[in-house]
Amino acid sequence: MESAEIRRRWLSFFEERGHTVVPSASLIADDPTLLLVNAGMVPFKPFFLGEEKPPYTRASSVQKCVRTPDIEEVGKTTRHGTFFQMCGNFSFGDYFKEGAIKLAWELLTTPVEHGGYGLEPEKLWITVYQDDDEAEKIWRDVVGVPAERIQRLGKKDNFWSMGVPGPCGPCSEINYDRGPEFGAEGGPAVNDERYVEIWNLVFMQYERGEGTSKEDFEILGDLPSKNIDTGLGLERLAMILQGVQNMYETDTLKVVIDKATELTGVRYGQARESDVSLRVVADHMRTSVMLIGDGVTPGNEGRGYVLRRIMRRAIRNMRLLGATGPVVGQLVDTVIRTMGEQYPELETDRKRVETVALAEEAAFLKTLKAGTNILDTAVTETKAAGGRVLPGDKAFLLHDTWGFPIDLTLEMAAEQGLTVDEDGFRRLMKEQRERAKADARAKKTGHADVTAYREIADASGATEFTGYTNTEGESTVVGLLVNGVSSPAASEGDEVEVVLDRTPFYAEGGGQIADTGRIRLHSGAVIEVRDVQQPVPGVSVHKGSVQVGEVTVGATAYAAIDVRRRRAIARAHSATHLTHQALRDALGPTAAQAGSENQPGRFRFDFGSPSAVPHAVMTDVEQKINEVLARELDVHAEVMPIDEAKRQGAIAEFGEKYGEKVRVVTIGDFSKELCGGTHVHNTAQLGLVKLLGESSIGSGVRRIEALVGVDAYNFLAREHTVVAQLQELVKGRPEELPEKISGMLAKLKDAEKEIERFRAEKVLQAAAGLAESARDVRGVALVTGRVPDGTGADDLRKLVLDVRGRIPGDRPAVVALFSTSGGRPLTVIATNEAARERGLKAGDLVRTAAKTLGGGGGGRPDVAQGGGQNPEAVGDAIGAVERLVAETA
Repeated sequence: MESAEIRRRWLSFFEERGHTVVPSASLIADDPTLLLVNAGMVPFKPFFLGEEKPPYTRASSVQKCVRTPDIEEVGKTTRHGTFFQMCGNFSFGDYFKEGAIKLAWELLTTPVEHGGYGLEPEKLWITVYQDDDEAEKIWRDVVGVPAERIQRLGKKDNFWSMGVPGPCGPCSEINYDRGPEFGAEGGPAVNDERYVEIWNLVFMQYERGEGTSKEDFEILGDLPSKNIDTGLGLERLAMILQGVQNMYETDTLKVVIDKATELTGVRYGQARESDVSLRVVADHMRTSVMLIGDGVTPGNEGRGYVLRRIMRRAIRNMRLLGATGPVVGQLVDTVIRTMGEQYPELETDRKRVETVALAEEAAFLKTLKAGTNILDTAVTETKAAGGRVLPGDKAFLLHDTWGFPIDLTLEMAAEQGLTVDEDGFRRLMKEQRERAKADARAKKTGHADVTAYREIADASGATEFTGYTNTEGESTVVGLLVNGVSSPAASEGDEVEVVLDRTPFYAEGGGQIADTGRIRLHSGAVIEVRDVQQPVPGVSVHKGSVQVGEVTVGATAYAAIDVRRRRAIARAHSATHLTHQALRDALGPTAAQAGSENQPGRFRFDFGSPSAVPHAVMTDVEQKINEVLARELDVHAEVMPIDEAKRQGAIAEFGEKYGEKVRVVTIGDFSKELCGGTHVHNTAQLGLVKLLGESSIGSGVRRIEALVGVDAYNFLAREHTVVAQLQELVKGRPEELPEKISGMLAKLKDAEKEIERFRAEKVLQAAAGLAESARDVRGVALVTGRVPDGTGADDLRKLVLDVRGRIPGDRPAVVALFSTSGGRPLTVIATNEAARERGLKAGDLVRTAAKTLGGGGGGRPDVAQGGGQNPEAVGDAIGAVERLVAETA
């Protein structure tokens, strides 16, 4: 039975029995304690903790999960993997132990032709918690499992909690006997390799208190409502139903191994080392595709680092298997075709997934060879010095310069018998992060501890934003910080951070910069607001200075934004939405937004693209945007459930977290996006949009810069003036300018070449005279001198070699000529074979000369080049060369 069919049967079975089918949540966890969803119950966690009321009493899902704590073990064993699918059924105060047990047994043992999985009942073994008499009785007396196939285990194995105070309870696990070829008999209590766990039923019936470990905590009492949380590993069940020995031989992973074998020629089962690499590739590529599909992009922090780490580990293992060129594209294609039946969005979003993956491969392959050489050199140096630990600064260099995740460095060092100074590496990383984040942190939170903002939020609640409909209004000062410290009052000249109960000021976010303006108190005090941030969610902090009077907490205030500036920003933000949609229309959905910034009269828009956007396409995009402006489309915003927004086709940013309710900004029939920013009321208010151009800002990411409204008009007016001036200069119409200017430039280039040719000839004409001027220094023909200023390095080199060639080869010869070009001295020195036999090497002579000139240089023994900073020292440099020749010859 294929994995897709296992998934389909699971959801169908529970839906038929009154469960709401809940789609898999994104792997990007909506939980500040998790980077990625790592268990099937994570999306339901708020319901189990009582933070939210579930909208159903029964639910079922097949949840995508990623776990990476044992990533270095992936491939070495057949039990470790990073991506898995957890089939779950959940009850919130509905059925309990007997209902969960009977449902599990029914689905597992019902024949395949009747919609079940068809497992033989006699091969199923049960474990229950050591004190759970109720569960054992249900299994034995209601379901009919023989007592000898029911085993009791302790808290470590059969009791569940989240590791913190909250719901907990005993569990019961269903295990499948794979037969004597997998080890001794005796049940799961004896051999978990033979008796493999496939389904865990958690009976949440107690509330736990604080504890020191997984097994040491106090049970405070019964929960008011008993819940069920179960999890069946889809890959483990697939292993059994497909009759294979481990998960790497199941349909969704074996096909990736087969593709890796095809690309490298290395057969699975051929050798342990290559089998490890093939398993790493299969697991990591599948996980990478699933992460990219959910909006994760490679990076050096958080979940982006997880993705980069596993992708680069997979790529390196393909190289170890013998791959020499790019391979990620074909592996990604295989994964999408395999997993696309279960997750159709992978096919829909194929181009974006492929673009991100290919860009990461290209970036890593550029640095892999150089980084590997650096590592090999560091390993050799460490071993030569008798060390067994690679220094932390070497690991940091590999990470910072060559993009080597520390885990890859650890792995490669271990292969050569070394460990790595991880503490030293992490200290350097910490120092770098602190430097990099200092400015952003100061901007976001000023100099205050975020605790101060949280205290204000706890006391006064979130700031009400009135700026969608109002540009000014009354409010009350509910919080005040002076120089980063909470204060009851502030005086004229103080730098302050003010929190109001309600405000028309937009806090920076979603690519839109903050409003500026003034806050006036009834006492006459005035605060000039320069910036607004939200250091903690929901609290708008107005940063500025007290211009007049005294500001006090609790005072009534009147807040007013700079309306003209806000309108210019709103025009830019609406133009960003139009640009996004026009780009997607031209390039497809891969042109997804990767960032933006909306300022008064101008904006920048970052988007995904594997290559530069052709000029013709940019022209079409700009034309389409301005045609939309002329259609005078209305712009309106509406708050709606996120499911309704998705149904309507609203565009959401990848990686962004959205609540149950979202704000959707719609521009006529042209654009619909999730957005919290401010906008115009009609596209005609934008006036004009001018795209200035696009450029690369990173692997697979491009940036458009543009002007809006009056700023766009002013730009075009300046351009028109320049065109008029050019018309006057070249005596041509605007449409003739490109051809006329191109012709002029071609003539200028030809003239420059002719001048260069005459100059070179003039320089070389001096060769004969210079050769004849050679002086004998202890048997060596020495030519030194200064040629006309402006002679470049190439011409100087040609002249030196020409002079050397005019001196008979059996006579030792040294030619050292100097010039000044661009205000800096340079020298080229050449020796013939006879001179080199007497120890005169061009590189040594150049280093002596360049040192005198205040610079450096080097080259081969027969010809070398150098330069410096001091043109006044050319005479001294010539003397230094002559002395060295005399001493050496």
